[in-house]
Amino acid sequence: MSTKRIILGVLGVAVLGFLAIQFVPGYERTNPPVTQTINWSSAETEALMRRACYDCHSNETVWPWYSNIAPVSWLVVDDVNEGRRKLNFSTGHGEMEARELIEQIERGSMPPSKYLITHPEANLTTEEKAALIAGIRATSFR
Repeated sequence: MSTKRIILGVLGVAVLGFLAIQFVPGYERTNPPVTQTINWSSAETEALMRRACYDCHSNETVWPWYSNIAPVSWLVVDDVNEGRRKLNFSTGHGEMEARELIEQIERGSMPPSKYLITHPEANLTTEEKAALIAGIRATSFR
C-alpha cells in the first residue's frame, strides 16, 4: 500500500469521525427563561456585567458560532453550565455570593483567561474592574 493511500485513508477516517461527533447528544445550547432580574446600582454596572459575565452567569448566553462545532461545543456548554451553577443572574441561584465574585474579579480569575481569548470585549481595564466592583458592592443581589 502506498503512503499516499494510507494518508488518504487516515484523513477519511478522521473526517468521518469529526462528522460523527457532531451528533453526540447531551450538549445542548440552551437559554432557559429569565425568572429574576437584578436591579443593578447603575447602567454602567449592568453594562459591565453583561459584557464580562452574562455569557456564563445568566440565561442570556450569546452562543458563538464555534459553540455549534464538537468537540469545542462540549467545552463551551460545560463552561456555561458550570458558570450558571455557581452563579446565575437570571434565576438568583448559585453557590457564589457577591463577596466571592468581587474576590475573583480582584484576583483576575474572572472572567477566565480562556474566555478572554475569544471575547476580548470582556477584558476589563483596571478602571472598569474598579467600577464593576463598586457597582457589585452597591447592588443587593446576594
